[in-house]
Amino acid sequence: MNSGKKVQANSTETLKKVLAVIGRYRLLLFFSVVLAAVAAVMQLYVPILFGDAIDLVAGKDAVDFAGIGRILIWILALILAASGMTFIMNLINNRLTYRTVQDIRAKAIRRIQVLPLSYLDAHSTGDIVQRVIADTDQLADGLLLGFSQLFSGVVTILFTLGFMLSKSVEITLLVLVLTPVSFLVARFIATRSYTMFKKQTDTRGKQTALINEIIGNEKVVKAFGCEERVSGRFSKINEELRKYSQSAVFFSSLTNPSTRAVNNVIYAVVALSGAHRILSGALSVGGLTVLLSYANQYMKPFNDISSVITELQNALACAARVFELIEAVPEPRETDHVLTAGEGCVDIRDVSFSYDKSKQLIEHFSFTANAGTKTAIVGPTGCGKTTLINLLMRFYDVDRGEICVDSQNIAGITRHSLRRKYGMVLQETWLREGTVRENVAFGKPDATDEEIIQACKDAHSWSFIRRMPEGLDTVIRDDSLSQGQKQLLCITRIMLCHPPMLILDEATSSIDTRTELKIQDAFDTLMKGRTSFIVAHRLSTIHNADNILVMQNGRVIEQGNHDSLMAQNGFYTSLYNAQFAGLEAG
Repeated sequence: MNSGKKVQANSTETLKKVLAVIGRYRLLLFFSVVLAAVAAVMQLYVPILFGDAIDLVAGKDAVDFAGIGRILIWILALILAASGMTFIMNLINNRLTYRTVQDIRAKAIRRIQVLPLSYLDAHSTGDIVQRVIADTDQLADGLLLGFSQLFSGVVTILFTLGFMLSKSVEITLLVLVLTPVSFLVARFIATRSYTMFKKQTDTRGKQTALINEIIGNEKVVKAFGCEERVSGRFSKINEELRKYSQSAVFFSSLTNPSTRAVNNVIYAVVALSGAHRILSGALSVGGLTVLLSYANQYMKPFNDISSVITELQNALACAARVFELIEAVPEPRETDHVLTAGEGCVDIRDVSFSYDKSKQLIEHFSFTANAGTKTAIVGPTGCGKTTLINLLMRFYDVDRGEICVDSQNIAGITRHSLRRKYGMVLQETWLREGTVRENVAFGKPDATDEEIIQACKDAHSWSFIRRMPEGLDTVIRDDSLSQGQKQLLCITRIMLCHPPMLILDEATSSIDTRTELKIQDAFDTLMKGRTSFIVAHRLSTIHNADNILVMQNGRVIEQGNHDSLMAQNGFYTSLYNAQFAGLEAG
């Protein structure tokens, strides 16, 4: 299959998917088509009345003014009725379009919720946002124009042919013979414009991703003096977007004048053929007027559709990107088994995993964390600490081996029930735009104010919350709080939920030393009787851990508590001494 056929097939497949979504609103679609048909019939009957009026002008002093007056009244009534129905049809098309786009956007959001993290890691946030927001908006614009032109156009073409046949079979057949030329020209150009629009939307997604990256990290860009380098990257993508956009608009803009040229030839052929039939007495002047009007009406839908070919092709290209997201492979279907309440014993058995299957990360890893114990995970950057946490939470599934919680293989239970048993505080904080209360109660929406305040006190966040203008009802935004305050709120969120197992991934990295000591006391209280995993770079925070796993290159090279590991005088000892050599020297 050559590239042109592939493009046409892709465009057709995308259109079928859009129509499948539209199929949910069959009733609206039915009324739209009926109104389009009735309005088209009324508009197409007007030329016949005009032809009859012309034929009532028989000659000088032989004009039937009364008959012409009655015909003009009918024409006015038909035009007003057709206009009213067209207005109602456009309202229905608006509702049909935006409900369709609403459904597509909802499908995209729902699919994002079930996609594996591997997909989200492989695609930039900006590109995904572009598909859900901007691409669906472009789809809406194209559908709105397409529906309005498509329904009216198809009905107009069919009924025009019927009326033309009633006047002259020969001229109608002549028009039909010449019609495919217009179709072939439009299809030839549309195929190439779709390719350019697809490249345009893909490049626009890259541009959005870059803008999102630059704006979100502008401090880093300025700190390293990379403004010109970043601007150069943007200029390169911007230039690519300009080329593709220009080519897409150029190709699509050829459609309208090309089809109009073909249609003008058809109009001229009808005029010449009709004039010849008038001379032979087979057709009246009024009849020729009707045929010329119908020839123009017949060609108008082709011109109208070709005039919006830019929007239609752009809409299909954008729809293709959205459906790529909607059809992305979700996380493997899981069983209905839930993790039953237990003691919280975690058993990791001969686990191997890697993000890139050509490069091994964690190999043959085994470990058992008994219920209620505190396990710290330490090691150099890239050794697999955070990866192990991702496997415990089933953000990723293991390649080999198994992880069991209370003797239940987590691969055989629902992710939701597993994650409900864990409380997780990450180094990267996330707060929604809303009140302090809404953020703290994110994992427990039915919590009382007393529970929330107690959790705030336990997490040592109450001291700054109570000083806020509205206390718990203060609306916070991304720039409202310091990084340390954000992290305290995230810790408070976990304090409120009291889960049976905890994961702390550098949870106090953005907190000052004095507050960190208070948080450590709070964590010690919280972790009593709970199985806890702590990813730590500051080794001073894990002195009282029951087990310390020292990882390197995806393997546990040392294991024990702080005192036993220091006694071994191995890798852990070197890490510890490297951190505290300066302090001890001081």
